[in-house]
Amino acid sequence: MRRTLTLLAAAAIALAATVFVAQPAQAHGYVNSPPSRQAFCARGQVPNCGDIIYEPQSVEGPKGLRNCHANNARFAQLSDESKPWPVTSVGTTVTFNWTFTARHATSTYEYYIGNTRVASFSGGGQQPPPTVSHTVNLSGFSGRQKVLAVWNIADTANAFYACIDLRIGGGTGNPEPSPTPTASPTTPSPTPTSSPGGTWKAGTAYGIGSTVTYGGATYRCLQAHTAITGWEPPNVPALWQSV
Repeated sequence: MRRTLTLLAAAAIALAATVFVAQPAQAHGYVNSPPSRQAFCARGQVPNCGDIIYEPQSVEGPKGLRNCHANNARFAQLSDESKPWPVTSVGTTVTFNWTFTARHATSTYEYYIGNTRVASFSGGGQQPPPTVSHTVNLSGFSGRQKVLAVWNIADTANAFYACIDLRIGGGTGNPEPSPTPTASPTTPSPTPTSSPGGTWKAGTAYGIGSTVTYGGATYRCLQAHTAITGWEPPNVPALWQSV
């Protein structure tokens, strides 16, 4: 009997150890202000976001990545640049606010535009409070930019990721409405006023097939429309196709 109890106790300890090791670290967080892409999805302000609407805090992947979805296929929509991501207009200094639903010891917080690290803050290897804020100087950038915010965990090989779409320079911190351009079925297509190779300009009527240049790239018009600020070719794939 004693031998049987000893074997059962050993098995129970081994099982408990296995369960403990198999469980993921309960560390979760994301940038909620200015709103990150997952924050907008969780609020229902962007269509077809998938699972991220239920857990915006769970974009976790290996350290060192430079994408919005942390190489997690469940959250691949976050890296879909054809989605109508709202853009927040800001000044040249921006305060990013993290919200943590489960806290974990932190090594660093990093902020990137493209492959350029624009700021880094130490977490001191300590557990953060429920919210953390960092003020970042973005004066070296202007116009529409995508900021990648990274929360590096101190005692695992993983990090948490959040992408924030900003329009830098003289902004108010308020999100701009996502453009949803449509062509009126009862209105004739306007005659293009730009010649092929011309520069895109707000207030200009473009017809299907017109070509423009913007930001060093060339685009072809897909739907007849009159351009307005906010409908720059890179921002509205429903209207412009890169060529």
